[in-house]
Amino acid sequence: MRYYIITGEQSGDLHGANLMNHLKNLDSKAQIRAWGGQHLRNSHAFIVKDIKDLAFMGFWEVLINIRTILKNFSVCKRDILSFNPHALILVDYPGFNLPMAKWAKEHNFSVYYYIGPQVWAWKENRVKRLKRYIDKLFVILPFEQSFYQIRHGYAVEYVGHPLMDYIPGYRKSTEFLKRYHIPQSKPIIALLPGSRKQEVKRILPIYLRVIQRNPQWIFLIAKVSSIPLEFYQRICRGTKATIIDNATYDLLSIAKAALVTSGTATLETALFKVPQVVCYKTSWLSFVLARFLVKLKYISLVNLILEKPFLTELIQTKCVTKSINHHLQLLMTDENEIYFKKGYKLLQQKMGTSGASKKTAHLIYTDLKTKAP
Repeated sequence: MRYYIITGEQSGDLHGANLMNHLKNLDSKAQIRAWGGQHLRNSHAFIVKDIKDLAFMGFWEVLINIRTILKNFSVCKRDILSFNPHALILVDYPGFNLPMAKWAKEHNFSVYYYIGPQVWAWKENRVKRLKRYIDKLFVILPFEQSFYQIRHGYAVEYVGHPLMDYIPGYRKSTEFLKRYHIPQSKPIIALLPGSRKQEVKRILPIYLRVIQRNPQWIFLIAKVSSIPLEFYQRICRGTKATIIDNATYDLLSIAKAALVTSGTATLETALFKVPQVVCYKTSWLSFVLARFLVKLKYISLVNLILEKPFLTELIQTKCVTKSINHHLQLLMTDENEIYFKKGYKLLQQKMGTSGASKKTAHLIYTDLKTKAP
């Protein structure tokens, strides 16, 4: 069968690739076209558009790139019609994928949504669109199933979080330390400044000022594959920062603490049991609009899942060098090590077991087989 998958950022590319690998185990003749990155490329999907050209975050950033985004819609629609897939599989990336779902259903394609949009955070009325345009919705967070089924009468498939496929049994490697000539004589602090250029441009300079205040520790910046190395190097020019490429999980597996820009990275860091401070800063306009539209108590997935302010969140005006540095100092104490150990144990219990991508692949393939003539 023919599968068309659309992802928009690094985490979606990773989870989408794992899903496709399981689908290929079920369907040996699978043909795959994708909007994705290196992970999907490694899964032998034909990449129509690379995710490095897709990641626009915030209201203002979307507005100033609207012509590019509209062009992407046109390119995507034409390519889907030409490929004529048996299934359109959408992974997260709701700003693009929800309109594509509507268009695809109007053109009689089977539409599946893996890692559904966070409608519980804002624009809850989008549930109606999901019901109308999605054949099956697969959710990954513990509280999402009850949100959809109890609050909206929408039967969704809870498959568990795909990170549980990779992290709990991850075998750490320190080879990257040798590659970058990094000694292990000092504590290592992981810096995860985000997966989009706008995030990195805003957050990384603040992290660099924290580095200058703490020569007693080794700070390593986790580069994401969708952003060129030169982009980081321009920001870090004139500093002693070390940029680590393609070794984020290895870095987290040995880190003493971490500064993490809000997103999936907060959950990844938690599953590696690394004490962390969550940092987030966006444009002034995006922040003001978010305050009116987003109805969440917390911005980190860890706090949302635990339903309490377990992680410190430094947002917008609080996301400054002095405050980050203060909370980083606290992370390095023995008391905080005990605190995080207890909280992360509870988190892992709530997250459940592995197998999300495999379950989703089976459900999609089974559904398609029932529709086959």
